[in-house]
Amino acid sequence: MESIPAIALAGGRGVRARPITLNSADYLRSKAAMQVAGQPLIEWAVTALRSQGVHQYYVVANGRENRAQTKAVLGHGERLGVTARYSRTRFDRANTGSGEATLRCLDYWDLSGLALVFPTDSLFDFDLGAMVRAHRAARADVTVATVPRSASQAAGKYGVLRLRADGTADGFLEKPDLTVARALTAGRGNGPVHTNAGMYLIDCDRLRMAAREPELAALARRQLDWGGDLLPYLVRRGHRVLAHPIARFGDLGSPRDYLDTVKDLLLDRYPGLSEALGAPAGPGDHRVHPSSLEMKDQVSGRTLAEKIEDGSVRIGPGVRIGRDVEIGPGVTLAESDIGDGVDIGEHSTLRGVACGDHSIIGPGARLTDVFLGSMVDVRSTLTAPVVLDDYCALGDEVRVREGTRLRGVSVFPRLEIGGGIPQGASLSGVRDLLRCL
Repeated sequence: MESIPAIALAGGRGVRARPITLNSADYLRSKAAMQVAGQPLIEWAVTALRSQGVHQYYVVANGRENRAQTKAVLGHGERLGVTARYSRTRFDRANTGSGEATLRCLDYWDLSGLALVFPTDSLFDFDLGAMVRAHRAARADVTVATVPRSASQAAGKYGVLRLRADGTADGFLEKPDLTVARALTAGRGNGPVHTNAGMYLIDCDRLRMAAREPELAALARRQLDWGGDLLPYLVRRGHRVLAHPIARFGDLGSPRDYLDTVKDLLLDRYPGLSEALGAPAGPGDHRVHPSSLEMKDQVSGRTLAEKIEDGSVRIGPGVRIGRDVEIGPGVTLAESDIGDGVDIGEHSTLRGVACGDHSIIGPGARLTDVFLGSMVDVRSTLTAPVVLDDYCALGDEVRVREGTRLRGVSVFPRLEIGGGIPQGASLSGVRDLLRCL
């Protein structure tokens, strides 16, 4: 297969994913730069595509944070063995959405032939060669990577393609409600609907011609996102839009989605990314950096390797532990990603946890389905344990008082929290904290 360039879309504000997408209460962390199992998300995407022969990348960025932070990771591509170029800052003034930005950059870079448009806020596992063959066989203008989901999974969350028997689309609905999504399965035994994964194989020449159509040009001046505007337009005007199911796609657009996707990655449900994740280091299906295996904890004075061997620390399945992590006796870890320099106190239990670099988790903590940013301080004690569950998400440098119990709470960076916060609250500042107390 000939080399196909890739167009990376890095333009969102990461509102649904906050506080994961915040460096501070008022400074955005680009989703492309979010850490996932020790690597920025854009690096996972480039690694996956490079293994399938993609070496030329065009980053369609919008906003200072997205452009600067993506470039801080990729540079011009030398470190990853690829080339990377970036959209002009002046294009941001006229940016009306991901579709407009893509069409503008096709002309600016004078792209022709096929190109792959992909999101920088997702993990994916797919066969690019199979997608190209299907695209050409169907003589498609655009081939949409799709993921089959039930109507209830798709409703209100994903764009859905309505398909003909040959797999081409005769309709596109952006985030339909449950009634509409269920209606799409009528006559198919309540089978799955085909949801848009936000990745598109495009014929650059045909899309550049379509961009000159007066109706599409007018749309681009007002609003032109890929899912909400460009795809519906192309389908409505008779352009050939093909659906192509892919093996797996992981959305990281909210704390719940982020944690569920990281769990799938750690459990090797993305086979194409397993090599980059590294081989398991032990029979418990865990990946532990050697420096952490040799770390002695302050309570027992024994190394992690010794505690794993005698069963006083239980790790796995699906665990990754970074460098210089200190783990006390009696700890249980499962389906969790632990960053560098973390302290985990004795008799703590972590299941489904993503923990950022240099955080502290005190003794006796019980964390289930929780995101912790970098340098979070969970001040748990054996007599007053901290209990967090149900997809709590704590931003960088949050401090949690001893004895705190939270369910489904999101906390912006650098706040100190304790008890009395209702389930599902989202705290963005001191004013929010005071209202909850």
